[in-house]
Amino acid sequence: MEPRRIVLAVVLMAAVLILTPILFPSPVPAPGSKTAVTDSASTTPVVADTATATAAAAAGIAAPGMSALPDSVGAAPRSVALPVDTAVVTTTPAVFRTTNRGAALIGVEMQQYVALSNKGRTKGGPVELAKAGDRLLSFRLVSPGDTVALNAQTFTSTRSEENGRAVVRYDATVGARAITIAYSFLPDSYRVNVSATVQGAPENSFLLIDMPPGFRSSESDTTEDQSHLAYAYKLDQQNAKGVTFASLDPGERRIEAGPINWTVAKNKYFLMGVLAPQGVPGFAEVNFTGGDRVAKAATRSQATIVASLKSGAVAFEVYAGPQEFKRLVAIGRSFETSNPYGGWLQGVVQPFATMVIRLLLWMKSTLGLSYGWILVVFGVAVRLILWPLNQKAMRSSMQMQRIQPHLAEIQTKYKGDPTKLQAEMMRVYKEHGMSPFSSLSGCLPMLIPLPVFFALFFVFQNTIEFRGVSFLWFPDISLKDPFFVLPVLVAITAMGLSYIGMRGMKANEQQKMMMYLMPAMMMVIFFNMASGLNLYYFVQNLASLPQQWLISQERTKAQPPVVRG
Repeated sequence: MEPRRIVLAVVLMAAVLILTPILFPSPVPAPGSKTAVTDSASTTPVVADTATATAAAAAGIAAPGMSALPDSVGAAPRSVALPVDTAVVTTTPAVFRTTNRGAALIGVEMQQYVALSNKGRTKGGPVELAKAGDRLLSFRLVSPGDTVALNAQTFTSTRSEENGRAVVRYDATVGARAITIAYSFLPDSYRVNVSATVQGAPENSFLLIDMPPGFRSSESDTTEDQSHLAYAYKLDQQNAKGVTFASLDPGERRIEAGPINWTVAKNKYFLMGVLAPQGVPGFAEVNFTGGDRVAKAATRSQATIVASLKSGAVAFEVYAGPQEFKRLVAIGRSFETSNPYGGWLQGVVQPFATMVIRLLLWMKSTLGLSYGWILVVFGVAVRLILWPLNQKAMRSSMQMQRIQPHLAEIQTKYKGDPTKLQAEMMRVYKEHGMSPFSSLSGCLPMLIPLPVFFALFFVFQNTIEFRGVSFLWFPDISLKDPFFVLPVLVAITAMGLSYIGMRGMKANEQQKMMMYLMPAMMMVIFFNMASGLNLYYFVQNLASLPQQWLISQERTKAQPPVVRG
């Protein structure tokens, strides 16, 4: 009988699994709900129980994957079933979409930027930030002992115009409290002013602002675009800090106490930021939670801003658009640092990268050339400016090479007398107008171009001004060379510089090996770098060849000095 019971149990389990969805089907969405975004557990952020949000913690906010709506709210009767609708507001650069289901921002379309594919060769429709089913901005209300997810509420919507700005206002009554959320769209901007009021809100009430859990990719290299998914925030009187999606394990939580001036969610070229108004204390807190991963890449995460309700009201600004440097600078509050560069070297790298991008933008506006030619001019200009320093460094190196045999002879002769050895070596240095530090001072000018190169490396990662710019045979200077021609040219010119630099020298086997090894390593490194960065480095190498040739000619003509011991 035992096998028969097992078979019967399996049959009953299968029947339950098959018949349950048939007998108890999922609710059919209300008419017009196609434009609304359904609530999902994956988009429910977490509020930390820290000192800055005691009331929020006391309200019992759910962990990821659990509903944040209490039973008392879920059981509230609805006298009238309002239809779900979407408000579309068009400004000069963008199209915004909001819904009365939760008074949420559900989409932003960039009119001036198009989706790219096929390695930048194919251009599609306008860039859209929101992924299907995601909300860019949604809200929850926290008061002592109660939490309301506004995504579950259907608001009445009103459209108007105030001072030349389109305004969409959402009103709802939740329990005994009237809630109003209003969006005011600046006409020639990606910026929106948002305000929320809650009548009769008790002390220690908070509005939770949920950031987007991800973005739709509009880049030809989707994998690289997703690798840039991150949040960033700026504490008052501190540098901006970044939290990449990849740095958060699934379910991991990070909490940052305020005051926080702004928080952004971003991919490679676009971002959505929430900013506290200027002159007003920042947000109380922001917390981050790692999202589930269906693959190796981290494409989902969660971020929630905790905003205190002062007398039942709060206001903030939203920027949803491209990472255009000039636009971000115009917003103020150091918003241009929403891409924190350099990690623990941010204090050095960020200002230098900012200086480089400012210079490139100035050259673009002044010369009127494409960014490809701007990089060519910039590479030549850097070498011309450093020509005198490099000339001095190369001659110093040449002099050191000429006295090396005599220094070696002195070291052998006086190896048992350190005092005499030091005195003789100082005498040789003095006779040739040099010092023991001449070799180091000679290397220093050669290191000066490196900070420029590193700054450009970071600049190319997120500078939207380079996006989709074609030059010569590559369709996009922000992407790697599709034919890998430039990395090969970089390696060839680097080898040429090494070969010319060794003319007139007695090179040892190690130097000869490095002459071939270093260019090969550079070629491999540059394979996956932006073609614009390859272009800059190739032009720098070309511009260095004449100077290297002149120095080698001097070395060849120079006669070895006669040094008397």
